[in-house]
Amino acid sequence: MHAPIFVPHIDYEEHPVNEMKKRASDFYEFLKKRRTVRDFSDRPVPREVIEKCLLAAGTAPNGANKQPWHFVVVSDPDVKKKIRVEAEKEEHEFYNRRAPEDWLDDLFPLGTDENKPFLEKAPYLIGIFAQSYNLNKNGKKEKHYYVKESVGIATGMLITALHHSGLATLTHTPSPMGFLNEIMGRPSHEKSFLLLVVGYPEDDVKVPDITKKSLEEIASFI
Repeated sequence: MHAPIFVPHIDYEEHPVNEMKKRASDFYEFLKKRRTVRDFSDRPVPREVIEKCLLAAGTAPNGANKQPWHFVVVSDPDVKKKIRVEAEKEEHEFYNRRAPEDWLDDLFPLGTDENKPFLEKAPYLIGIFAQSYNLNKNGKKEKHYYVKESVGIATGMLITALHHSGLATLTHTPSPMGFLNEIMGRPSHEKSFLLLVVGYPEDDVKVPDITKKSLEEIASFI
């Protein structure tokens, strides 16, 4: 085993306190504008934008730098249709059989149901997969660590990058999601983590009238 190699961190930027406060406040105000939408336009989105946002997600901190994620970007209409068909099968079971009444009550204000037309209409679907291990060039298994945590952080950064680019997103989690492995051609050691719908919102899109918890409700300082 070789000694670890370290290099100077020349990219770090420190800001004066007043500027730091402003940057934090501005970023909060910017992220407050992000909303999940369920009505997407079919307007095309440049692939380069998606690529750069994926690279941004790939900078996420992760366990032992194993980067235990894989993103499958779908734009093919036939593949999107297959995904919608399988997703709606699972959603039908969820809304009509599996979901307890209190869960359905909590979902009611959001206006969700088993119909998912956005899976076909939005220009991109991104399948996010969590890798429990990787196979190196010699075919040997390389274990991954803190997989869910790492993929969750990368997903959050991807959503933020897409919002920063001027796009809307929807996090979709039909359960179970095993059909995504088959449709997207992913191996068994990868688990479907989330399906991200990406595109422009419809011009007349509406979103639920909801609020976010206050700082006192989400944080403690000790």
